[in-house]
Amino acid sequence: MIIGVLTLEFRLHGNRSLKGKRKVAQSLKQKLRNKFNIAVSEVDAMDVHDKLVLGVVTNANEIQRVESRLSKALAMVEAISPAELTHCNTEIFSDSD
Repeated sequence: MIIGVLTLEFRLHGNRSLKGKRKVAQSLKQKLRNKFNIAVSEVDAMDVHDKLVLGVVTNANEIQRVESRLSKALAMVEAISPAELTHCNTEIFSDSD
């Protein structure tokens, strides 16, 4: 089994409340879940108003599928996000039995 993790860090310019941050986070999470059937969660900086960190996780039997799904998710986020994507990191884990 291959597991892929994509960490996305955003800067929310002009956001002054956790409610505004939650609105952006919920929208991005729902769009990613609906389009790619992947797990998405806020993973860091939960009490910071102008920073959003999302973790995206998927799994498959082939590394190409995992990489493809994560790269498509990243491309979609870059295209639709109202926030500035400041950092992204991809990690692939393999069960080497």
